[in-house]
Amino acid sequence: MDFNVPIDEFGNIMDDTRIRSVLPTINYCMDFHSTIILISHMGRPRGKRDEKLSLAPIAKRLSRFLEKDVIFVNDCIGAEVERIVRNSKSNDIILLENLRFHAEEEKNSKTFAKSLASLCDVYVNDAFAVGHRKHASVDAITEFAPRSTAGFLMRKELNYFRRAMKHPQRPLVAIVGGAKVSSKLGALKNLIDRVDKLIIGGGMAFTFLKAWGYEVGKSIVENDMIQTALDAIKEAKERGVTLYLPVDCVIGNKIANDAASRITPIKEIPKDWYALDIGPATITLFAEVLSDAKTIIWNGPMGVFEMEAFSKGTYSVVTMLARSTATTIVGGGDTDVAVHNAGESYHISYISTGGGAFLELLSGNELPALIALKKANKEQRSA
Repeated sequence: MDFNVPIDEFGNIMDDTRIRSVLPTINYCMDFHSTIILISHMGRPRGKRDEKLSLAPIAKRLSRFLEKDVIFVNDCIGAEVERIVRNSKSNDIILLENLRFHAEEEKNSKTFAKSLASLCDVYVNDAFAVGHRKHASVDAITEFAPRSTAGFLMRKELNYFRRAMKHPQRPLVAIVGGAKVSSKLGALKNLIDRVDKLIIGGGMAFTFLKAWGYEVGKSIVENDMIQTALDAIKEAKERGVTLYLPVDCVIGNKIANDAASRITPIKEIPKDWYALDIGPATITLFAEVLSDAKTIIWNGPMGVFEMEAFSKGTYSVVTMLARSTATTIVGGGDTDVAVHNAGESYHISYISTGGGAFLELLSGNELPALIALKKANKEQRSA
């Protein structure tokens, strides 16, 4: 599972979406009166124990959801773990401690993976959000588990994505935001091959605008990506994909909550100011672009939405998708947060639990988790 949820300084879970999303898989396994062993990571402890990143709070929340005590074990491998699993009863649910407390997890250690696999008869991967990681609990474990398969959440994520990218109702519109072109280069190239319209917002838009010769002040720009942006613009034109960029923006004299801010056309950004959100004219433009869409995919915010003065653009896009009759698919950590903060999660067709995994699929790449499962199933059938 992916139980990597936000937890505050007091150990309280701030968003339990990822926990709730895997309950169907857990409940299905319970129907077989099996012992269910849950493994997950939390944060980036870099191979060392960090009590702030313990999965103990997850066990409590799961117990509440399942109306049953979840047994929490203070490690994920070793003699004590093996003893507890060996003495477990039918329908016991055991949650093991953070996998990343062991450096071997991120190193995709076969020895570590074998220890995990020795605990089970069937390995189920329902952690879409780490499907792009070649880690021991995602990749190497399938070499040693007697049987391997994907859980319901993993299947649901992939089915929605395939429906949107391979067999979409058209027009298909993609909205790509966030800070950097470099982190989404593969996604942009793949989207240009598939979509009818492409909206670019957030910090990455200013690399495109600078490529077009605009003065963008102190806004985020990746100068080494300017030619790449020009190539993307050219390719979109050649393929008949209409590409939309901001026409105005909200600027600030600094990136801070107490920054002075004002709205300005793209052509008039002062040299010492930062563009930190899309402006009202751009919001109107993007709403018009989305008005006839039948499928919308969104990854990445339109600005620094964590700061109230620069949040309207991102939340306006949330509202556009929530009011749309199109199939709407949202992915990416910051984008998900914006949707949940706006209270519109129930009006979006599908909110992916994955950020990096969602972006990897947008780039047209197959996830290491799926490659491992397919290989394992092929070997199991031949055996």
